[in-house]
Amino acid sequence: MSFLALDVGNTRLKWTLYERPAPGAAVLAGGVEFLEQIDRLSDSAWAALPEPACMLGCIVSGQAVKHRVQEQMEMWSVEPRWVVASEAEAGLTNGYDFPARLGADRWVAMIGARHHMLRRGAACPIVLVMVGTAVTVEAIDTQGHFLGGLILPGHGIMLRALESGTAGLHVPTGEVRDFPVNTSDGLTSGGTFAIAGACERMYQHLKAHTGAEPLCLMTGGAGWKMLPSMSRAYELVDNLIFDGLLVIAAEREARLRA
Repeated sequence: MSFLALDVGNTRLKWTLYERPAPGAAVLAGGVEFLEQIDRLSDSAWAALPEPACMLGCIVSGQAVKHRVQEQMEMWSVEPRWVVASEAEAGLTNGYDFPARLGADRWVAMIGARHHMLRRGAACPIVLVMVGTAVTVEAIDTQGHFLGGLILPGHGIMLRALESGTAGLHVPTGEVRDFPVNTSDGLTSGGTFAIAGACERMYQHLKAHTGAEPLCLMTGGAGWKMLPSMSRAYELVDNLIFDGLLVIAAEREARLRA
């Protein structure tokens, strides 16, 4: 029973067709499209795909983009299903004041992160950093309670804000330096270390709260850029959102069969 997983972010749509809706399932096909190009999916990347038996998606881009994606799926009979954060699912408890207001991408990635950790051994706290258009830094305790998270602007947003708010400042591409001696490197280094500092602060908060050493995970399209500048070792995991979608889909399927 093939399974289509969709991750629709602020910039791109990523998709993977799996052999079945279960963790570790074999990948049959996959791809990425910028949101400006998703209206051609049914005529291009998806045209030759076998019809999936089921699908589950994670979207943060709003109703207009969701509608466009669902239009591309009309060539199939599969029902579009989208994750919304809830009070608890797949072993994770949601500590948000209003659980449904937590971003679906954050919720799904945290579920993927927890199961990634449990596959490796004993439970422990997790600091999960997701680096994309925005940056989120999540804290999960040993029992699987999402305690809370930070939201920061990503590199691009930081630099554009400085450019628009500072007279005569034009943002070129710089390098990350310990002691920047030009404006370009100063901007790039400042943004990078601002994100790294927020991650370190969350690590210290979580360690003090739980009394245990957190596992540090990083995901997101720009994660590889941040990794060398972090103050401690982070494991880069590319597909945590897809991992989370597989876990959620498998558990929902099991409940239906029970």
